[in-house]
Amino acid sequence: MKVILLQEVKSLGKKGELVNVSDGYARNFLFPRKLATEANAQAMNEYKNAEDSKNYKIATQKAQANHNKSQLEGQTLVIKAKGSGEKLFGSITAKDIAGEIKQKFQINVDKRKIDIPKDIKSFGKYTAEVKLYTGISAKINIDVVEEQ
Repeated sequence: MKVILLQEVKSLGKKGELVNVSDGYARNFLFPRKLATEANAQAMNEYKNAEDSKNYKIATQKAQANHNKSQLEGQTLVIKAKGSGEKLFGSITAKDIAGEIKQKFQINVDKRKIDIPKDIKSFGKYTAEVKLYTGISAKINIDVVEEQ
């Protein structure tokens, strides 16, 4: 019997998956515990619509990430900071970079998605990687200058 899982079932599948199980297992275990529903015409239609919706959402997120990548790739962010000599007072963090991207490009980037190879504690030029989506990332240049 084909059933659609309503919750994750260990050793069977994850929520929303279509699986084939024995009739007794479905009637005696899955249905009474509301872990699955029978894969009838209505349920299959809802399952197909949910899959289509999920795929559309993924496609739009990938398209947006590619658009954001084209805007950010190779761009230079100029960040002004206070310091003396070559040293900064404090450091430039991923939060500062995310704020600068938001201000300059109107793109929301989670600070945890910004990969800085080393701590920015002095003036100069640096490179960072911004992860926009799984497998889609943009390299940006960061120029830290002294605030006048």
